[in-house]
Amino acid sequence: MALKPEPTAPFHSVQYVLRVLETVSRHSSGVSDAQIARETGLPAGHLAPLLAMLRREGYVEQITDGAYVIGDSLVLLGSGTSRQHALEAKLQDTLAEIRDSVGAAVYLSRYVDGEVRITQYADGPHTPKVNEYVDFRFAAHASALGKCLLTQLDRNGRRDHLARHKITRFTSRTITSEKLLFSKLDSQPPTVPMLDLQEYALGTVCAAVPLTAGAAVGCLALSLPIEHAHRLRAAADKLNRKAAPVVLSLVL
Repeated sequence: MALKPEPTAPFHSVQYVLRVLETVSRHSSGVSDAQIARETGLPAGHLAPLLAMLRREGYVEQITDGAYVIGDSLVLLGSGTSRQHALEAKLQDTLAEIRDSVGAAVYLSRYVDGEVRITQYADGPHTPKVNEYVDFRFAAHASALGKCLLTQLDRNGRRDHLARHKITRFTSRTITSEKLLFSKLDSQPPTVPMLDLQEYALGTVCAAVPLTAGAAVGCLALSLPIEHAHRLRAAADKLNRKAAPVVLSLVL
């Protein structure tokens, strides 16, 4: 349906946007601005700034031949499988950016159905991920991300977890006393990153910050080889200040 531009009526701008998005959505392989203009009836003077705004906000994207396709922001407004895939892809891109920013492998973890789960991570040749020689589900008491998740549970939740996953010594630094572990968790300031200084694995140090949204329990973590331990606190602070708010906005 073609629209006649009426710039003096503000609500018509919304109609123009909707018609453009409808047109782009109909052409899954991409559509040129000329074709969009033909199908919507919008002249170039109105269409060009509108497309620029939609690109800036992520509702449309331009592919290599200059054609327009729907963007992540539009997909994320939907529901079902497409939205989930788009969200996972967006999170993965964000984690990769954070990895490069802090210079460490990064992990997104959640506490789901009584278990520690790493849902996504980003590593690289120069930022290797932790060698998970013991499943993280059984190492919440020793790993930074596990302890960060446990801090968000009440005492009954923690006791339930440890009743199912017994405290085990992995290195000489691992806390094996439930009383000492709970004391450490209780005294952990919520705004300070949780650290793991070779408690889970020799040769690796880690940090984690909470991602709390309502009843959801999650965290964002990073790991470094022991030779880069001097960078841990600075990287953890950067993760806390800049990265966590970004990821939290995506997982809400």
